[in-house]
Amino acid sequence: MENAIDSTIRNPDVIREAMRNVCEKGELLLLVTPYLRLESNFLRLDQDAVHVTALMSREEATFGLRSPDLRMRFPYGHQFFEAPTRAKGVGMTRGRQSLALALPTVMNKDDYRGAHRVDRVGRLVATFSSRKYDLLVANVVNLSTSGVRIFAQRDFEEGEVMVDDTVHIALTVSPEIVINSKAKVRYAKDRILGLEFRPRPEGALLDAFARWVFQKQEEELILQGGRGEAEEERQGAAVRAEGPPALTLVSGDAGLEARLKEILKDLPALERVAPGTQAMKDLAASPRGLVLFHVAGLGMDDRKRVRILLEALGGRVPFVLLGTGVDNGALFELGSELKAVSVYALGPTSSGLLPRLIQGILRKHFPPA
Repeated sequence: MENAIDSTIRNPDVIREAMRNVCEKGELLLLVTPYLRLESNFLRLDQDAVHVTALMSREEATFGLRSPDLRMRFPYGHQFFEAPTRAKGVGMTRGRQSLALALPTVMNKDDYRGAHRVDRVGRLVATFSSRKYDLLVANVVNLSTSGVRIFAQRDFEEGEVMVDDTVHIALTVSPEIVINSKAKVRYAKDRILGLEFRPRPEGALLDAFARWVFQKQEEELILQGGRGEAEEERQGAAVRAEGPPALTLVSGDAGLEARLKEILKDLPALERVAPGTQAMKDLAASPRGLVLFHVAGLGMDDRKRVRILLEALGGRVPFVLLGTGVDNGALFELGSELKAVSVYALGPTSSGLLPRLIQGILRKHFPPA
């Protein structure tokens, strides 16, 4: 395990070199906020920005990624890194719509081990040699860019394979990831062997291998979230009685309520309350909920009214500023000032971001039991 100093990179020249390298390769990255996760690829590096493919809609780039907690996650060499950044704008790069991100000032290793290990490898089979140069067959237990753990399909004879032996191993992960190299035995017990690749994969093989491991890691995170939801379903009546978190629209617009009920139909049922101090105090008394606060104007009187009403929540309930017919920039400023968990401007059409955003907020603030 590497120490805390090695786990963080702050040298601007090293960071810039890493960004240049991943841009040249068009490396995969994930843009992550507390509530959303969007996939992209690196495109090019500028003096103070790194450009990535805008696979997301303009709405997603504007409202989904405009977060003070925006981070980029990406593979680089044998490691995975996470770096804080911010969205600077949407443009074009080499004829493709792109998103400009602030150049990170720090890069943190996402996994302090020598390399992340994938346990969900599916049915992978490897062949390897023994001291007598016999060819043996094994099932892959787990795999990383630095080595592999395997389970032999037969018992070893005494002294057939031992710790510190050098063996030859061959396995095919995908058409782009074919391992055919020497490996050192680091662990041996019964039929289980832990092997370290010697040398470690490099070049195009490493790029493809690291990308595969990175994607598997992200899939595992999603699966873990799904397991949490399934576990919640299996809890006893006491937990179920608590019910899903409430979703409340604070607005005098019944038409907006009807539209949101259709957009958010797969989420907890939406209820609407008219804006008023007592209604806000009632919401504050039941903190297991999310408030969608409708903002239809941003004049001085409008802002003052919004502040007074939201102060009545007393900071007990998370809220989203939901704007209609207002300037995006001014709405973001107000949301930042009032410490909204998120800001969203609802236009004539919806790309599907809003339900994903609300679902992410609910999961973050009201995690499964």
